[in-house]
This record gives sequence, structure tokens and C-alpha cells, in this order.
Amino acid sequence: MSVAPLPAEGPVPPSGTGAPCRLSVAEYVTFREQGFLVVRGLVPRYEVDQLRAHTEDIIHQRIALPGVPPAPIAARGAGGHSAVLDPTALGEIERRYVRIHMLHRTLEIHERFLLHPRILDVLEALIGPDVLAMQTMLFLKPPGSDGQGYHQDSYYIPTLPDSLCGAWLAIDRADLANGCMRFTVGSQHEPIYPDAHNRRAHYPLGELQDLAIIENASDTDPARNGLTPVAHRYAGREVVVEADPGDVVFFAGHVLHRSLANDTRDRFRRSFVGHYANARSYTEWGGGNRAHILARGTTHLPYAQPKFGTSCAANGPRPSDSARGPALTMMADGGVMAATPTERSRLEPESHER
Repeated sequence: MSVAPLPAEGPVPPSGTGAPCRLSVAEYVTFREQGFLVVRGLVPRYEVDQLRAHTEDIIHQRIALPGVPPAPIAARGAGGHSAVLDPTALGEIERRYVRIHMLHRTLEIHERFLLHPRILDVLEALIGPDVLAMQTMLFLKPPGSDGQGYHQDSYYIPTLPDSLCGAWLAIDRADLANGCMRFTVGSQHEPIYPDAHNRRAHYPLGELQDLAIIENASDTDPARNGLTPVAHRYAGREVVVEADPGDVVFFAGHVLHRSLANDTRDRFRRSFVGHYANARSYTEWGGGNRAHILARGTTHLPYAQPKFGTSCAANGPRPSDSARGPALTMMADGGVMAATPTERSRLEPESHER
């Protein structure tokens, strides 16, 4: 087990410059080699503070969540990451609010962070240039709450071709004590392992003749989690990723990852997670492509508009072909393969029907 080091510098431009965030070649390679990348300080602290205040409103029930009935929680304290709550309150928070899905469809602040331009800048480099914003999750993880066992996100959110990428934004300090993220380096090259209780196939039957059917992915007990033997093939390569507020962890859909329990008495481990794919990947998850937002670039597939009008590719001007650069195709030229421009219309799905 190792701990992800802090880089000497990151790709974030000075606050307020409006310049896009650019990754280095080394960072791009790190994502491919390790299955994840930590970008320190990507989201400014003042914006993280807005998200933290929003979680305090949830914890103290100053706002109502769609589909979640209010709980009789008696809360004490003035807020902040060390807000003091009685044991009954903590139990109710864990039961009702430990993981809240898809609030970007009902609350503006979640849409805004899902489409955060600095996060999208990094995603453009990793899975783009066309980016589809698919899912949001808000984790509160109060003191004493469980973690999540080994799992692969692409099992839960299938895309074809598989281009899923998560972006995990730390709201509180995340460390060993309160159950930070852990990634198994090398496992990003593994296939997706189907579960015996839900054989939602990512591979046609027979394509991988020895692909094991596992059970109990995400189970916190390694003895029951069927992905534990897969993780053990990479013994000693699990990396503990400690993160400060504003740090964002990007991780590929196949990489095995987990978190342990929050063993503190007075610290939450809150985080905001978005899931994205290349916008030219097909999905039936969550209502299909037409239900998800085109965050950057273009696509031949249907997509949704942001409900609250957050600026993104879906509601912006369509980039010109010249801005995207010429399409290339490989053609034989006297025995030598040469790249030559191709009419972009030949790359559209309709051209294959002729």
C-alpha cells in the first residue's frame, strides 16, 4: 500500500484568468499507467465552500431532497466539517444520505458542479474532446459510517465503447482516518467482471472464455467480495489517495477501487462525484444518451439540455469543423500509408446506409 504523493505543481491557471486547465504529458501518462489521476486544487476553495454549505443544509434539513422524506434529526453545532451531532442524528444521516444520486436533475448547484469548466477541461484531455455528463453522487460519509468494497464503475454504468471516467471532488479533507479512496494500480486493464445476481453483459458470451462470474461487488467484507481475488493479483499496488478540499481524483471505469470506514468521531468525509463518458459512446443507462448532457464537443447521438441553463456544449454554439481540425483517413500511397483529409460527411452514421 502506498500513498499518492502531492505533485510539485498542477495544471490549474491563476484564479480568475479564465484560461483553460491543461494537463501535462506526464499527467496524461499517469492516468493511463495507474488508472487514476489526482489534480490538486482544481476547484477553488470558495466554490468548495459553497458545496460544503449545501451539505450542511442537507444535514440540518434546511432544504428538502426530492424523494427523501425528512427525518427527525436533532442536530447541534454551528456547522462545518466538524459539526457535532448526537448518535441518533448520525445514524439517520448515514441511513438516508450516505450516497445521494442524480440531484443535478433537480438542484442547480449539482448541475453547476457536474459541468464545472475546470473539471471538464481535464476530462477533455482524458476521454474527449467530446464529453457526456451522466451522473452525480453526493457522499456525506458521517463519522462511524462504512466504506465501500472493491468495485468497478463501468459495471454499474456501461458505455459502448467503454469510455467511462469518474471525477471525485473532495469537500472535506479525506485521509486514512475518515476513509479516503484507494485504487488498485494495474487493475484498469482488467475486463469488467459480471455479477452472478445481475449478468448485465459488457462482453458477448464466449468473447472472453475464462471471464469469471463474481458475486457481491462493493461488499465491504473482502471475504465476500468476488473482486478480492482480482485485487490480490496486484498485491502491494493499492494506492491510498488522500485529498484536500478542491482536489479532484479522476479515475477510469475499469480500475478497482474502494474505501474503508470513517473511524473518526467528529469528521465527515464529504465528496461530490460526477461520471462522464465520451459523448460518442452509446449507453442505455439512466435513460440513454438523450437523458445526459453534452458537456463538451459534439456528437452524432442525442443528448439533453442542462435543466438550469449551466453553460456547456449542449446550449452553446456548435464548434465548426475547422475548429476541430481536419478528419484524417489512412490511404495507401505507393506502399506507404499516408494520412489525408477526409470529408467529414463520410464519418457520419448516415453515410454507412448507402
